[in-house]
Amino acid sequence: MAQASRYIGPQGADWWRGAVIYQIYPRSFMDSRGDGIGDLQGVIDQLDYIASLNVDAIWLSPFFTSPMKDFGYDISDYRDVDPMFGSLEDFDRLVEAAHARGLRVTIDQVLSHSSDQHAWFSESRASRDNPKADWYVWADARADGSPPTNWQSVFGGSSWQWDTRRCQYYLHNFLASQPDLNFHNPAVVEAILGEVRFWLERGVDGFRLDAVNFCTHGKLEDNPPREDLAEGFLGLRPDNPYGFQRHLHDKTQPDNLAFLEKLRALLDEYPGTTSVGEVGDDDSLRVMAEYTQGGKRLHMAYSFDLLGERHDPSFLQHTLTEMEQRIDDGWPCWALGNHDVVRLATRWQAADNPAALRLYMAFLLTQRGSVCLYQGEELGLPEAQLSFEQLVDPAGITFWPAYKGRDGCRTPQPWVADARHAGFSSATPWLPVPVEHANLAVDRQDDDPASLLNAYRAFLAFRRGQPALVKGDVRYHSLQGEVMRFERRYQGERLLVALNFAATPCEVAAPASAEPLAEAPPLVNGRWQNGTLTLPAYGIAIARCSEDNPWDA
Repeated sequence: MAQASRYIGPQGADWWRGAVIYQIYPRSFMDSRGDGIGDLQGVIDQLDYIASLNVDAIWLSPFFTSPMKDFGYDISDYRDVDPMFGSLEDFDRLVEAAHARGLRVTIDQVLSHSSDQHAWFSESRASRDNPKADWYVWADARADGSPPTNWQSVFGGSSWQWDTRRCQYYLHNFLASQPDLNFHNPAVVEAILGEVRFWLERGVDGFRLDAVNFCTHGKLEDNPPREDLAEGFLGLRPDNPYGFQRHLHDKTQPDNLAFLEKLRALLDEYPGTTSVGEVGDDDSLRVMAEYTQGGKRLHMAYSFDLLGERHDPSFLQHTLTEMEQRIDDGWPCWALGNHDVVRLATRWQAADNPAALRLYMAFLLTQRGSVCLYQGEELGLPEAQLSFEQLVDPAGITFWPAYKGRDGCRTPQPWVADARHAGFSSATPWLPVPVEHANLAVDRQDDDPASLLNAYRAFLAFRRGQPALVKGDVRYHSLQGEVMRFERRYQGERLLVALNFAATPCEVAAPASAEPLAEAPPLVNGRWQNGTLTLPAYGIAIARCSEDNPWDA
């Protein structure tokens, strides 16, 4: 196959630095075929909507051939599109259509594991001496027949599954139907890089790397117990034994860095491409820094640190400040929502608080780093409340009722409030569309100047014209009550940002030279006057300033 023409665009090869990437969960975005499942043509049909948001790129969650035990994160063929989503030709048309609108296309790559229905695994499990016998992580039972180690699966139970063909256990950090590839085998690394190259040749602009710190495992030794359970990554919950361990041996191993360097070398052959890694770890900020420093591993990484329930300004500032102290020349990517966590409006208790949702939007879009924006956040969708009978997520089914799984954030995007299934599909969708979501549909918000959707459009358009917000350095100042204050600086320009996380108005001292930005949208509603900044409840303020020390040192 001839290499597709490379799209660079007006922002150049480092377009990813400060980019806003809109995450699409294809099953739930738009159904063009009337079968209740979103597809690639549905994405093409809504590219004008996505472009209207003023984002820079899309990220497509998995659309590859899969038995769908984990809804596409269990891949049986890395080089093809599952028929439920369309075809390779549909994908090629999507890339072309996105590029024509100035949108880059990034895709999920699930490299640490495959489906148990992948041809590689079928061969590997057939015997202990076939050519792919060590392409996956196999180990003998202990003397008493128990698994080789005490390692736990994120989705519950031992991460080792007995296989009667080889009379050995294989490792799976997630579902038993998702066996882990053996990245200690150079042939596996080369094969995986070949799968990545396949999509680079088709013209993709980058990759979101699922569970990127799970690619390599360490010595087959038991993990020690965890002293304190602090919720964070997907499996760190009191109802899941995965959270009872310190994961010293089963993930985030030093050997993974060598693989990331090989991956980066491949991407560097294709100027203008990028990578963002998902990091789930006890010390995720350290791993984010390690994985992105020096320009020879990942371009950027994100973690679950801002995807939990805590959202007080003290916690947020501590997390961001610690990241800045660690990351050096690396580059973070931030997200407040995705397909794995409770929707932002519910998780941060703002479903009935439009002002708070605008504040959280401004908070996310003014930090140093790139941004992933999950579909539906621009509409303020709350978490869908589903019955047990409606669940399809294996994690939710396993841990019900303590954990209801991820279906509540994966329900279909509502397009037309009064249409059947809110315009997502003419057929019964794979997950229901809640009434409260239909009331927040795109058509209801599209023509309303005061809607959250139009607030996102306006702020993203404004942000594009502010290089300091896109690529600038950041410096945080001490909190003033519940007001977060920081500077963004780029090529001699300094912007001051103040965000009031309180439900009440307040005043804080401000430099007299602060100059409000005339180009800012109305949602930037703080008043700078005579050395005082007045902020309404959940207020947002941005100003230019020439002083070297505008607030405290």
